[in-house]
Amino acid sequence: MTELPRPVFDDRTFRDALGHYASGITVISGLTAAGTPTGFTCQSFYSVSITPPLVSFSVGVGSTSYPLLRDIGRFAVNVLAGDQHELASQFARSGADKWEGVEWSRSTNGSPIIAGSLMWLDCDLHAEHPAGDHFMVVGRVVQMSPREWHTGEPLLYFRGRFHHLSPTWEPA
Repeated sequence: MTELPRPVFDDRTFRDALGHYASGITVISGLTAAGTPTGFTCQSFYSVSITPPLVSFSVGVGSTSYPLLRDIGRFAVNVLAGDQHELASQFARSGADKWEGVEWSRSTNGSPIIAGSLMWLDCDLHAEHPAGDHFMVVGRVVQMSPREWHTGEPLLYFRGRFHHLSPTWEPA
């Protein structure tokens, strides 16, 4: 096998290239040891396994919110609906009260569930793996939103902007 030459590019070029992959937007949430809600916007969420039910997300090693979730060992994944772009922006900021004006309730596991989310998964922290400038976090799903919640369209992120799905495309 012929080895390909190592590409030369800067961080911005790599980030821009990855921006061509559309992804759903989530808010990863939890309660601190003091009972205060914490969370952050995350677009690197994906399913890992059906049996056992495992999901994963990546978070930057410099995150101030994630260590609080790691300490309690559980978190919720709130999949945002198409009309929740302002909420996604609010949870992407650092230093502000991200929960100001946000309606939420607690799951039976104690995790904050954001009102209006398209769906949610409540997870116990299963594993964490260092990966460059991020951690890959694996959660075991212990509870999820009722099936009747699973309606509507997701919020998407593509080429640096939020998007909604257009009507279903039917091939000719």
